[in-house]
Amino acid sequence: MAGASSMLIALAAFFWGISGGIAGILLDGGWDASVVSFYRGFVGLLCALAWLLLRRSHSGLASRQLWFWSVVAGLGVAGNFTFYFISIDHGSVAVAATLMYCAPVFVYLISFALKLERPTAAKWLAIVLVMVGVVLLTKLYAISASGLSLMGVATGLLAGLSYAAFIFGFKYAAPHGSPQAILTIAFAVLAIMLVVPSDTGQIVSVLGSSDWPLFVTLGLLGAGVSFVLYIAGIKRTTPALASMVAMVEPITATLFGVAVLNESLGVIQMAGMGIILITVTALSISSR
Repeated sequence: MAGASSMLIALAAFFWGISGGIAGILLDGGWDASVVSFYRGFVGLLCALAWLLLRRSHSGLASRQLWFWSVVAGLGVAGNFTFYFISIDHGSVAVAATLMYCAPVFVYLISFALKLERPTAAKWLAIVLVMVGVVLLTKLYAISASGLSLMGVATGLLAGLSYAAFIFGFKYAAPHGSPQAILTIAFAVLAIMLVVPSDTGQIVSVLGSSDWPLFVTLGLLGAGVSFVLYIAGIKRTTPALASMVAMVEPITATLFGVAVLNESLGVIQMAGMGIILITVTALSISSR
């Protein structure tokens, strides 16, 4: 059972990595990041809604707390999708995916501030190591010569921070209702939040463009099927194992960027990526 659960999480993480690559293709094709994010969330909303209709019992939709924390989760996932794609647009899929993988660090910092987690020397050391990894990965010491931009780095980190908000929202909503109800509300909030700033003309033109299969695939892999697989897998595995298996996402995104989008990373950047992945995984394993 544990092996099957790990496979579900690995498959979800693989799909998330592939979705970053698909987003890179769409962004290179001239589509706006907010439009790409909107369709990823909208297709995810349709999948979550179908799941909710199939399993309506114990949804918790009458609970105010479920709605409040699900809205928080929705704001978090809206920021995560949007900042992630903006980071890809201003940098690379590999860097954006790895920066977003820093989300557990933000969870720790927020937990420290709210006194939900006790800070220790080991945890602070891990956070410092992640910061060193970020500097090496993004070449902040020579940003003008690195091919990246401060916008790409900042939005990559904001994607991680937004994902931390989604984690907290989902965590506190979970006791009050079903996962499908939480995801339905969260993706509905995302769609409403992103349809306003998006280019309406581009949103409509997607339906008649040759890229619409990519948008559907992005939504199915990046928000629909992947979230269902992840939730099914996380129920029957330990957080430590899940955190290690989730490393599939940035690795997949990196390989996709190199193989399909002709991206490349230097030795120093690869070292920074390794520091981040290993340290964040260790942080997740040691977390209670």
